[in-house]
Amino acid sequence: MTQTAVITGASQGLGAALARGLSSAGWNLVLDARTGKDLELVAASLSNVVAIAGDVVDDEHRAELAAAADKLGGADLLVNNASTLGGSPPPALGDFPLPALLDTFEVNVLAPIALTQLVLPQLRQSARGAVLNLSSDAAVEAYEGWGGYGAAKAALDHASRVLAKEEPDLRVWSVDPGDLRTRLQQQAYPGEDISDRPLPSTVVPFFLDLIASQRESGRYVAR
Repeated sequence: MTQTAVITGASQGLGAALARGLSSAGWNLVLDARTGKDLELVAASLSNVVAIAGDVVDDEHRAELAAAADKLGGADLLVNNASTLGGSPPPALGDFPLPALLDTFEVNVLAPIALTQLVLPQLRQSARGAVLNLSSDAAVEAYEGWGGYGAAKAALDHASRVLAKEEPDLRVWSVDPGDLRTRLQQQAYPGEDISDRPLPSTVVPFFLDLIASQRESGRYVAR
């Protein structure tokens, strides 16, 4: 039976790489991103895809994503990948504009929880229901300039652990993918050469194995 995944932030970087990997494995996909043109390019190269451009902080957009997955038979996997740094480069906490800090927490914490709430009824009906939240080493290590993003990812990590306790029949994973050659990484280091970072495709096998093997809920680092 074909499985269905909802992936946010799927227009580029790791989200797009995961979409390609899951599509190759035969999954149906519901993809989201703020940038519609980039999302269309990704979707055009895949099969069995519903692409819906929008912002994950928007209530109606999240409802569209959940409804699209339901029409495909219900979500078996939710990948909360969409993220924001709050600035480029990310500002120090002492200077972090509060509206940008609020947006950082809305995108990285509140939106994933809100989308999870909408998709949970579908995941509970799946024999392999799972939530995959993208984390960061900044969630566990203190780096100058990464206070807003790191605090938000730490909050998402903790929410993941709580959800795993509350939904023992599901898998709930929080995964640090490592430093990758992505647009987000470039925004963190504007003007710097990040070509030494591995491409997102290099960690896709780890994620596919995690999903296929249904490892225990918990926090993982992609290797």
